[in-house]
Amino acid sequence: MSYQLSQLSEETFPHLLNGIADPTAWEAKRDRIAEVWRQYIGWMPDRVPSSYTVHSEHREGDHIRIHLSYETAYRDLVYAYLLIPIKNAASESTESQRYPAVLALHPTDSRGKADIALSTGREGRQYALELVTRGYVVLAPDTIAAGERIYPGTAAFQTAPFYEQFPESTAVGKMIHDHKQGIDLLQSLPYVDPDRIGAIGHSLGAYNAYFLAAMDDRIKAVVSSCGFCPFLYDPDPNRWGQRDWFSHFPRLTNAIQEDRIPFEFHEIMALMAPTPIFNWFAQQDKIFPNWHAAAFASMDIHRLYQWMGRADAYISLMGCEGHDFPKHIRPVSYQFLDHWLRNYDV
Repeated sequence: MSYQLSQLSEETFPHLLNGIADPTAWEAKRDRIAEVWRQYIGWMPDRVPSSYTVHSEHREGDHIRIHLSYETAYRDLVYAYLLIPIKNAASESTESQRYPAVLALHPTDSRGKADIALSTGREGRQYALELVTRGYVVLAPDTIAAGERIYPGTAAFQTAPFYEQFPESTAVGKMIHDHKQGIDLLQSLPYVDPDRIGAIGHSLGAYNAYFLAAMDDRIKAVVSSCGFCPFLYDPDPNRWGQRDWFSHFPRLTNAIQEDRIPFEFHEIMALMAPTPIFNWFAQQDKIFPNWHAAAFASMDIHRLYQWMGRADAYISLMGCEGHDFPKHIRPVSYQFLDHWLRNYDV
């Protein structure tokens, strides 16, 4: 399964339902896409049992913020903030009551989790804080090479040290693994409903969220803000390949140099179907500028959800903003999470 990059257009676009007559045919195609995806994300170890260490605890106005770290099978630690609404704190809630949780994944910012979980974060990025205010337990981890996980002697988002240690893996595979361990942690908490866990992110965090949901059906709803960038009409397709900076899939560079791509990103998002997803993108996004391709691919994903009888589970919005998660969109996305994680029988 591969496509000629230079010939990729709306006419040659690989529609998800091409040649699909029934659910069995879709499952077979989905398995093929998933196998290619696993090949490109590389080696991932089996998860280790959930284990975490609390470093500090702070009581804020409406929540408790716990600074902790948890183990991964790559023999390193993920540092994170766990935000617990005051009324949901283990010491102040009944043992029989459990609450929905969200894995909040940060964008490309050297501060990592602090950008979304502290009041010092940027405008439009404090979605972890806003969600704990709505009554969600929120886990906001640092991703690889950000926040407290920047490799010694390097700048933020330099992944070369990771590849020196794990050449058969990828940064994408590492992030997916780390987030799976984060789900394990959330499910271990007595005040979290293990069947009502979502994921949200902007930019880097956005595609991390749907990449994770494509590989882990414990995620029951996703919000993706400015993180959907198909290869179609992308002026810089090697943003996903080998770079001097953050390298997502190093092997992808060889494929691109051979004028081929092994998958299109709407196919990866389709792996999570029919899990509910809210997909926001913008026409003035200078990071992911091919908004018309995102709109075209989004229509194809919506057709798949319609065909599955779950049209209500895919919401796609496009605006005229830049690479942002604006104040009039965030509450709508939170209402989407409320519907699927609070009000809907999962």
